[in-house]
Amino acid sequence: MIEKIGTNAGKVWTLLDEAGSQNVKDLKKSSKLTDKDLYAALGWLAREGKITLVEKEKELVVSLV
Repeated sequence: MIEKIGTNAGKVWTLLDEAGSQNVKDLKKSSKLTDKDLYAALGWLAREGKITLVEKEKELVVSLV
């Protein structure tokens, strides 16, 4: 399971690197990950200090640090 989360975190990081900041809804759509897998990947990246999460207009926006 940890390997899958790490792989998904890499996928999310790459998408953010290419497209810039995205809200969670758009990131889910572009990554094609399930809610569970996306949030696990975001947790991994947040724990490593690689992303920031900010709430804007009632939406969670994710960006690289």
